Amino acid sequence: MLSTVYSAGLHGIDGFEVTVECSAQKKLEQFDLIGLPDAAVKEAKDRVRTACENSGYRFPERLLTVNLAPAARRKEGAGFDCAILVAILHSAGYIPDSVDMETKCFVGELSLSGNLRPVPGALPLAIAAADAGRRELFIAAENAAEASVAEGVTVYPAKSITDIVRHLRGEAPIEPLAFDRASFFSAPPKSVPDLSDVMGQERAKRALEIAAAGGHNILFIGPPGSGKSMLAKRLPGILPDLSYEESLETTKIYSVAGMTHDNETLIKTRPFRSPHHTMSAPSLVGGGTVPRPGEISLAHNGVLFLDEFPEFSKNSMEALRQPLEDGEVTVARVQGRIRYPSRFMLVCAMNPCKCGFFGHPTKPCNCRSDDIKRYLSKVSGPLADRIDIQIEVPSVSYGEMTSNKKGESSADVRARVNAARKLQLERFKKHGITDVFCNADITPSHIRTLCRVDEAGSRLLEMSFEKMGLSARGYDRILRVARTIADLDGSEDIGARHVAEAVQLRSLDRQYFNT
Repeated sequence: MLSTVYSAGLHGIDGFEVTVECSAQKKLEQFDLIGLPDAAVKEAKDRVRTACENSGYRFPERLLTVNLAPAARRKEGAGFDCAILVAILHSAGYIPDSVDMETKCFVGELSLSGNLRPVPGALPLAIAAADAGRRELFIAAENAAEASVAEGVTVYPAKSITDIVRHLRGEAPIEPLAFDRASFFSAPPKSVPDLSDVMGQERAKRALEIAAAGGHNILFIGPPGSGKSMLAKRLPGILPDLSYEESLETTKIYSVAGMTHDNETLIKTRPFRSPHHTMSAPSLVGGGTVPRPGEISLAHNGVLFLDEFPEFSKNSMEALRQPLEDGEVTVARVQGRIRYPSRFMLVCAMNPCKCGFFGHPTKPCNCRSDDIKRYLSKVSGPLADRIDIQIEVPSVSYGEMTSNKKGESSADVRARVNAARKLQLERFKKHGITDVFCNADITPSHIRTLCRVDEAGSRLLEMSFEKMGLSARGYDRILRVARTIADLDGSEDIGARHVAEAVQLRSLDRQYFNT
């Protein structure tokens, strides 16, 4: 007898349908599993047999051939266990032929007792099932909340293979789980540190607000203890809320990486990733024998904070250049190429020298001039060129530390950021631009249309270009930052004061870095 059921596998952050075919023939008992399985899938034979017997079903004493189609596409992970056993039980008659298997999809790892265990990638797997026309998804109870987000498919949280069989036989229906989209977005977001905690540093706060309003990359340079890390950690609190589409894509990445929590639906707050400087380049950009998203993809739609920036390896820093330009990273392997989205805000913090006190007004620097140059040269000119805003963060004075004056809250700054982002989206819509969502992503083909500069501003730009020796990329990035400053002012045209502030926020790469 031939039985056909459906499951789903992962490729990058996207799922694809897998057809599980089981042929049972009255021959010498044997169990063959084909269809380009990896080691984890091959081991399913032992898990499935033991789970079947421990669940009270007799494993068929026949020649069983299970094929995972398409056969030319590699199957990875233990998520096919459930579908394989359902196909076998269907062919053995435990599941009636009257059950319509064409509308159902089965995903889950089996324990030896027959219980279903959660698998990574529940959301993209559920979306793949819905896209393939399957209307019912049976998945581990721990994955059900996340999978329920997918539209067009009813999710049944199953605790064991017995639950699934009894449901299919009509003996004990499983209660489906639905995603309440309205209540999810009405729930309060996760709390983040408030900007009012930062004493002084008004200029750095202003730069952080501009970065948030336009989605710009930002670099803080200053001595130890000046508040660089403190400022960076408060950036998520002034960024706009994730849209539903952004939340969906972010959740897919974390789901594939196995970093979502049980019974979690969607990730609601913008990611903030702060990897240690000792991490390897593959850990940062993604990869591995079995490719997984790296830190830059986990920061997608959020913030990637690199503290002690020059201490990162040269390979890691230079690997950032392509994702910063393209908004995605491609991992190439023998079996194919995998694309991970990586559109993030890069926030870097560094000391001006190894000891941290180069240029400090009171503390002497112990570094030699050659050591300072060597330390700063770790950040290459082309990489510094891709950082829109560079700001010095000086030491906080005693007066600022002891002042009772409370700084602006994150909520107040965020209101201005949201207003500026709204202007940007309206402008993009007016010009028919659908693939750009903030000023930092404006393409060179649209920059002249969207970043109109008045006559005084143009003269200042020309003077700055010649005096600072700007590259074409640096010139474009000054225009984008000036566009954001004008949006914060509510101005449609970019004036001289907007250009002047943008140039001031860009000048450190000529002071510190070789280009």
